[in-house]
Amino acid sequence: MPDLDLRAAVVGATGAVGTVTLELLAERGFRDVRAFASARSAGSQVGFGDGRLTVEEATPEALAAGDLDLAFFSVGTAASRELVPHAVRGGAVVVDKSDAYRLTDGIPLVVAGVNDQVLNGDEIVANPNCSAMQLACVLKPLGDEAGLASVRLATYQSASGAGDAGIERLRSVPAAEADLSMDWDLDGDEFSEEWKLRAETRKILDLPELPLHATCVRVPVLVGHAQAVWVETQEPLSPEAAGEILRGAPHVELADLPTPGDAAGRDHVLVGRIRRDTAGDGLALWIVNDNLRKGAALNAVQIAELLLERRLLPA
Repeated sequence: MPDLDLRAAVVGATGAVGTVTLELLAERGFRDVRAFASARSAGSQVGFGDGRLTVEEATPEALAAGDLDLAFFSVGTAASRELVPHAVRGGAVVVDKSDAYRLTDGIPLVVAGVNDQVLNGDEIVANPNCSAMQLACVLKPLGDEAGLASVRLATYQSASGAGDAGIERLRSVPAAEADLSMDWDLDGDEFSEEWKLRAETRKILDLPELPLHATCVRVPVLVGHAQAVWVETQEPLSPEAAGEILRGAPHVELADLPTPGDAAGRDHVLVGRIRRDTAGDGLALWIVNDNLRKGAALNAVQIAELLLERRLLPA
């Protein structure tokens, strides 16, 4: 159980990821937790375990007051850039789930069980894109065993990956009529989601030159990101050997044909259909993950637990 003197906060507590973060903190024994959100949500209540928390307005003054040890940020990039420095100034360690700091030099981008070793008393820890998180959980153990030569993948990302707005778009009309137009900016011939996935995966795995190409789309699924992945390893690796490696990997679970529905509410990245790539020399895999739970909220909480275990928090 976490140190009961630890004072934690969830900023963005009324959003899709923020509510799951509160649920997980209560499940895992955190007790002194406060909920922050925009002025529009201030005064409302959110669930926390068997009780309720009154939402406070996330102002610079409130976050810098010096009465927080740990803050989970589940807000947009602009809000994180504005507010995170104030929480740090107040003495809190911040785990930020936006892309504000993911690729910033000197700020660790962490996937629990993959690159824990980069945590070292940092004021800000970045939580990766949920697609990069689930990919890294699978690539890391395979790369440790056989080396990574190249990675190609297509992602099928759920509506909840676009936040509350994406959820509302899908819920407001039949799935067949949902507006799933890409919500990512174009940068040359790539969506921002695609080049960020490459850049974040390279940083997490500490492989800055890893050849990686991604095609990302939205699909009419409420929760659960899926990925079709083709991996070429530097040393030969059979599907059977890959399966045994992944069977023992942290936060990974093997399944025959995992679906987003199978992954919903689960704490593991599900991997199935491990096959030889008949068009190349590598492997083909199918990876599914609950993007709100493990892909965002749970990884952030697991980072906090690592910080506690290593005594890297003020408490």
